[in-house]
Amino acid sequence: MKIAVIGIGYVGLSNAIVLAQHNEVVLVDVIEEKVNKINLKKSPIAEPLIVDYLEHRELNLSATLNLPSACIEADFVLVATPTDYNDQTNSFDTSSVEDVVKKVSVIAPQATIIIKSTIPLGFTEKLIAQGYKNIVFVPEFLREGSALYDSLYPSRLVIGDLSERGRAFAQLMLQGAIKKEVPVLYTQPTEAEAIKLFANTYLAMRVAFFNELDSYAWENRLDSQKIIEGVGLDPRIGSYYCNPSFGYGGYCLPKDTKQLLANYENIPQELISAIVQSNKTRKHFVVTEILKFSPKTVGVFKLAMKRGSDNCRSSAIFDIIGELQSAGIKVIVYDPNYSNNTTLCYLDFQNSLEKFKAQCDLIIANRFAPELKDVMSKVLTRDLSANV
Repeated sequence: MKIAVIGIGYVGLSNAIVLAQHNEVVLVDVIEEKVNKINLKKSPIAEPLIVDYLEHRELNLSATLNLPSACIEADFVLVATPTDYNDQTNSFDTSSVEDVVKKVSVIAPQATIIIKSTIPLGFTEKLIAQGYKNIVFVPEFLREGSALYDSLYPSRLVIGDLSERGRAFAQLMLQGAIKKEVPVLYTQPTEAEAIKLFANTYLAMRVAFFNELDSYAWENRLDSQKIIEGVGLDPRIGSYYCNPSFGYGGYCLPKDTKQLLANYENIPQELISAIVQSNKTRKHFVVTEILKFSPKTVGVFKLAMKRGSDNCRSSAIFDIIGELQSAGIKVIVYDPNYSNNTTLCYLDFQNSLEKFKAQCDLIIANRFAPELKDVMSKVLTRDLSANV
């Protein structure tokens, strides 16, 4: 089949690679640098498995800036454009998705449009009511840094469609997956949208819970690692997804929790709003603990939320930096991935790790790294998995 994928990010690229093993796939993006890298078999994303597949695997994959040429005669068009949360409207900004749907419906009316972008509840049904009948919502459950792995070994597939077109797309994804026994759930569109938002909000709740546990242990000088280990010995809880952090961040959890809360406008709830508020509370608590050291200069070691990721979008560290600067603390950042990023030019970067260590009274690290072992007396981290 011919398949167009709109958006060269974690979601679009990982799905494109899975599908390009057995189909003709054309990626589309508005950023020329990303398009050029794909055509040179280079990854625009720092994820080792994606790098390996692009460089060494047989893929029928190309990229273009030209949306019409990619979509003409396409059987499926995947939409994986960003839907950032707008705090003014209390909703995702779905304008990029709507724009693609309108254009593709004219360019390739025969194509089934698969929405992979995260969207508000009821969004797909709204598009269908407007006359866009060939729409299927298929939520993604990919982790940053292991997006292709999660696509090749999916924990599940949720297809927001009960017709044959939804089943046909599920078979395409299963065809390219390495894992063969994959649960597939077919639902109504709004049910699939709800699964996505509730799943991510549950994960955010788990992060928030262990962060609050850690806040208590931290304040009372208890061994947080021992407490978490003991709690996790209960098989109903488990010893996974429980490593404390400065707050949940990344592209999905902050915006998805806010969107789900917005959908509760006329429905009684306490827990969903508490999850959103808890993350704010945790970040403020971390700043309070930092200020107890009375540092003049605080170093931030890496901006990304996750170890092995080059994505710092909505990282909790930015709110912490803002609070520290408001308190009159000088903040220096060490992160080679972002030192030349023009959107972050307001931050003070130090490209030399040794100078960074020397200039800072205190170094905060959401995720610890071996490079900091020689200055452990300066390092503040809650990363229990690092065994520091």
